[in-house]
Amino acid sequence: MTRRLLLDTHVLLWWLSDDPSLKAPVRAQLAAPENLVFVSAASVWEIRIKEALGKLELPSDFAAVLDAQAFEALSVTAAHAHALRGLPMHHRDPFDRLLIAQANVEGLTLVSHDDSLRAYGVPLLLT
Repeated sequence: MTRRLLLDTHVLLWWLSDDPSLKAPVRAQLAAPENLVFVSAASVWEIRIKEALGKLELPSDFAAVLDAQAFEALSVTAAHAHALRGLPMHHRDPFDRLLIAQANVEGLTLVSHDDSLRAYGVPLLLT
């Protein structure tokens, strides 16, 4: 059965750095060729902001490293932005809220370590 997964930003970074925080069963789901794994433009935006603020160090070829992954790029659309209107304020992080909206609009399961996102009722695969 194909799963449609959307990576939370920290999960993307854990995948790229082979961080042991990303548990083996979740890693297997991300690597399974039958699954579609999406990376949101919002995550790339968040990563680049953190890099610019000095909170994150990236390799100079980060864009190429990301492009080399077998992930699908997910653009941010007006429909995603409009879906933010209906979200309760359980969580204040604007990037997480946008990922939740995208998961809802696109029918995706969000892959995250943040159990508090369950409050939104979005399908969640916890790391």
